[in-house]
Amino acid sequence: MMKKIWILGLFCLPAAAMADSFWLHNGSIMRLHAEGNLRVISYETPSARMRGAGVERGTVLFEGERRGNRYIGQARVFSRGCGELVYDVSGNVVTEQRVVLTGRREQYTAGCQPTGRFVTDRLIFTYQYSE
Repeated sequence: MMKKIWILGLFCLPAAAMADSFWLHNGSIMRLHAEGNLRVISYETPSARMRGAGVERGTVLFEGERRGNRYIGQARVFSRGCGELVYDVSGNVVTEQRVVLTGRREQYTAGCQPTGRFVTDRLIFTYQYSE
């Protein structure tokens, strides 16, 4: 009997370990996929503003890793004319239901030329539910 329970438990573990969670970010629903320390945050339901910038379901916003209570990696900013621009971000798991990342990125003109001016982005993710 104990062997059957142990085997049944093995079948249940991978599904729970691989479950994605969903987060709110600037009016968009995001999917957080965690595998070990690796983290990928992609758009599940982009807001109208993000759809206008060319973002679709599955478009990746953040790729990186979790180290303790910190996320470190790269984020993207999107525009219809310039496509996606990648920049470094890092931040904290404030609680298991709130993650805040920040990073500096260069601003571009409407013609996609760098301006030499930088802006600090703050990306806030609020937990909604798990799959």
